[in-house]
Amino acid sequence: MEQKIWKAFCRTRDKFRAYTETLLRETPGLREAEERLVAGRSGPAYAVDTPVLYNFRMDGVTPKDRITLILVADNPGRREQAAENRRYLVGPSGKIAARFFREHPELGIDFERGVLILNKTPIHTPRTQELRELCRMGGEHTARAIAQSQQFMAELLVEFHRESGAAVWITGYSEMKRHGIFEVYTETLISGYKSAAEKLRESIFLFRHFSMNQFTVDLNRQREAGESAAAALERIGRAYRKRILGW
Repeated sequence: MEQKIWKAFCRTRDKFRAYTETLLRETPGLREAEERLVAGRSGPAYAVDTPVLYNFRMDGVTPKDRITLILVADNPGRREQAAENRRYLVGPSGKIAARFFREHPELGIDFERGVLILNKTPIHTPRTQELRELCRMGGEHTARAIAQSQQFMAELLVEFHRESGAAVWITGYSEMKRHGIFEVYTETLISGYKSAAEKLRESIFLFRHFSMNQFTVDLNRQREAGESAAAALERIGRAYRKRILGW
């Protein structure tokens, strides 16, 4: 990547890592709340390795890599936060995403080397919907931390997007609506892009989750006869962006 973009990436990476360390240190009740959440749910029990996860996949990026896509998911799940992983999108959703890009080489996106994966919050829960339960268990301090983390992640995205000019795919738009789990993230994006050039805003696309194959099912359902995958994705992603972000 160009030297200017590489420097911007390093700033983004370092700021992200420092923020997760600070968040973990300044929210001491978060681990206990997450452990109670995991212990009380019907799903499989597992050890909470870290309640706040920096994406260590970013440490493997080099100046020789070219980031063509910023992919935004929800929050780290069970497999992502495990000590042997500590990377975003390595669970079932990540495998589906990787397969999608392998099966669509015409998009020109290298999922392993050309995609920067961020989340709407670095705070872990087994399932995204359980962020609400985590807020209840952890109290006001935890709820505030989750909201502030969304604001930080949205600002981080805007900052690097401005520098890199890469396309942005935000998956899982349903909870970005008003009163949704990620309402703060949405509000911060709208504010952050208010003064941005139209070309930059037009390079943002919203989609359904990769989880449960929703992304691909929605693409196949909406794709018109004879339409390329790239054209369909642009049309679908723009429509969802208009619905959520207003442009």
